[in-house]
Amino acid sequence: MVTKTTGFMKCVTVSLAIVLAGCSTVPTSFTPPNSIPPEEFSHKVLHDVVQAHVTDGSVDYPAIQSDDRLSIYLAQLDRVDPNALKTKNERLAFWINAYNAFAIKGILDRYSPMSYWGRYRYFIDRDYHVGGGILNLYDLERKVLIAQFHEPRIHFAIVCASLSCPRLQSWAFEPEQLELQLNRVAREFINDPTRNRFDRVKKVASLSMIFKWFDEDFTRAAGSVLVYIARYVNDPELVQDLLQSEYRIEYLEYDWNLNGISPKEQNHVGPS
Repeated sequence: MVTKTTGFMKCVTVSLAIVLAGCSTVPTSFTPPNSIPPEEFSHKVLHDVVQAHVTDGSVDYPAIQSDDRLSIYLAQLDRVDPNALKTKNERLAFWINAYNAFAIKGILDRYSPMSYWGRYRYFIDRDYHVGGGILNLYDLERKVLIAQFHEPRIHFAIVCASLSCPRLQSWAFEPEQLELQLNRVAREFINDPTRNRFDRVKKVASLSMIFKWFDEDFTRAAGSVLVYIARYVNDPELVQDLLQSEYRIEYLEYDWNLNGISPKEQNHVGPS
């Protein structure tokens, strides 16, 4: 189903903006308890978790639920000062991996973005711990990843546990490979016909809502959404057509259903 701009999403955007006025902000400095020196911090534990329990983007949440390694990684995130990481790539990989780990944790704790109220609870009402500080997924995305890094490819790297989100990879993002990894996820997302489709006869681009919600990021980087998309399209003839023809943009309905197997019910939900 295709929709241009639904009144529902407008309501969501406006409501979120109002709610955020009273929400938590991102710490500017961190004082991690029992701190880990930044040079000793590693994303290997998260890599091992997703390598074991993610297949072609489908997440086995019950298996992760039974795997202590995610809790170990989350505890490590709270013991490192992200501002002490030396390079931009180290900091960006850190925050992308943190977002994805927290997004998984939210699902395990029975939060869900499938409904409007569920999205508020999942993205805004649930706090996570980093470096002795507290932040939510919404602030991590908007005030850290977008505001501090100005890197549109993060929208293909962070995964909010829904079918229309980018696929969760079966590997963690690493500073030394980050450029290649970001290009890889951008190409994968843009060329996935379940997320973006192009009708060269009718000159219609049916795009993921991600390109509408974050239009400003893509336009700032390339002048327009379609010019940005053309950078990563695999078909060279389609690239030329997107750059030379006037395409009408429509947006695909976003599927907020879970991107994998639902976690098992638990009697108690503890803090992060």
